[in-house]
Amino acid sequence: QVQLVESGGGLVQAGGSLRLSCLASGSTGSTFSIFAIGWYRQAPGKTRELVAAIHSGYPTVYADSVKGRFTISRDNAKNTVDLQMNSLKPDDTAVYYCNVQLGDRRNNFWGQGTQVTVSS
Repeated sequence: QVQLVESGGGLVQAGGSLRLSCLASGSTGSTFSIFAIGWYRQAPGKTRELVAAIHSGYPTVYADSVKGRFTISRDNAKNTVDLQMNSLKPDDTAVYYCNVQLGDRRNNFWGQGTQVTVSS
């Protein structure tokens, strides 16, 4: 029902910045509403973890490790969500995934992921 496409990943040096973007689109002929949309990441050998998320009617949430450095923003008209990442650290290296939970609060969808690599 929903397809997510991420972009903006790349290789940067520690202290640099990147901006990730995620575009959500419905299948042909379908309409959808979003309850939650956010970013997750998974580093090699580690489990996938929440980075930041926006839930309808709730405060924005951030992982403690990124507070003050990352900012998530959503454009409802464009069906996009961005993640501005500043002061990047090597520990931020991971594949970043966009996630959407629909208004039914049941169906979840994931993007393919975009690689972020931060060198020392």
